[in-house]
Amino acid sequence: MHGEYKVPDGKLVVIDCDVKEGVLTNVQLSGDFFLEPDESLARIVSAVEGAPADSTSSQLAERIEHAVLPTDVLFGITPEAVGVAVRRALGLAMSWDDIDFEVIHGPTVHPMLNVAMDETLPAEVAAGRRKPFMRIWEWNAPQVVIGSFQSYQNEIDQEGVDLHGITVSRRVTGGGAMFMEPGNCVTYSLVVPTALVDGLSFAQSYPFLDQWVLEALEKVGVHARYVPLNDIASEVGKIGGAAQKRWANGYMVHHVTMSYDIDANKMMDVLRIGGEKIRDKGLRSAVKRVDPMRSQTGMAREDILDVFINHFAEKYGATPGEITEADLAVAEERCETKFATKEWVHRLP
Repeated sequence: MHGEYKVPDGKLVVIDCDVKEGVLTNVQLSGDFFLEPDESLARIVSAVEGAPADSTSSQLAERIEHAVLPTDVLFGITPEAVGVAVRRALGLAMSWDDIDFEVIHGPTVHPMLNVAMDETLPAEVAAGRRKPFMRIWEWNAPQVVIGSFQSYQNEIDQEGVDLHGITVSRRVTGGGAMFMEPGNCVTYSLVVPTALVDGLSFAQSYPFLDQWVLEALEKVGVHARYVPLNDIASEVGKIGGAAQKRWANGYMVHHVTMSYDIDANKMMDVLRIGGEKIRDKGLRSAVKRVDPMRSQTGMAREDILDVFINHFAEKYGATPGEITEADLAVAEERCETKFATKEWVHRLP
């Protein structure tokens, strides 16, 4: 059995092994990582050898941590990475190459429908009626999307919402409020099996799932990096943030919103930014026009989206997909019964 795992910002870890009577045997560890001294390789292998074949990545990592010495130096490799590679070798975890992806752009819909589809479409993928996908949102009106656990009255200025005709929706994922105008943001949803992030902590899964977009940003001239837990930032400042939700059906949604050109004056009319957040983030001058992607690239939003779509398709062998009328009908029904209801939008008053 053969499994590979590329450590984010690290090296390739490769495991070859057999299973006999429910335990791991004939374990071989290789890759382009660095270990000092050489004997540390044998210590890691011995820790994995004989482990139960149904061990989780965390359990395997714990065995390795107990086996290596304080003086051992692991560079480009971690105990968790070895655990993930073992799980992939056993077919219990997946790699990007195991997934048949689609890439979808749009369609342009009411803001509430995009939020609803982040719940309805993963259910379709889990049922086998749709392939895993990356979908770029388009919407026809301005909106604020608040996190699943945020208080409406603490985050939203109702007077500003009414003044500017803003749709306020609550998504299924946690995190903070996002002010989103048509043409001024880039938002995408990634729906994948949770087995893709098997063995990764939540903190590790964020940059892992968004490595492709950091590469795409580099192609358009934005030198971006991940700032734990869930922010994407450039040399100029924050570009956007990510959030995710995992379901018991074995699938998850991971979505990201990045600013292209946001009217911060309008945003400040609509969002309440508390003093604690201002102190934490250092927002000394929040009322200004923020346009990191446009100002750094000089590119139209449509051209940036083309780069994103093409890079994802090339990197993961994704084919074009689409949202059907049936998909929209299911999302519209979910809006009526959940996402557009006061009980959901104001569930934390």
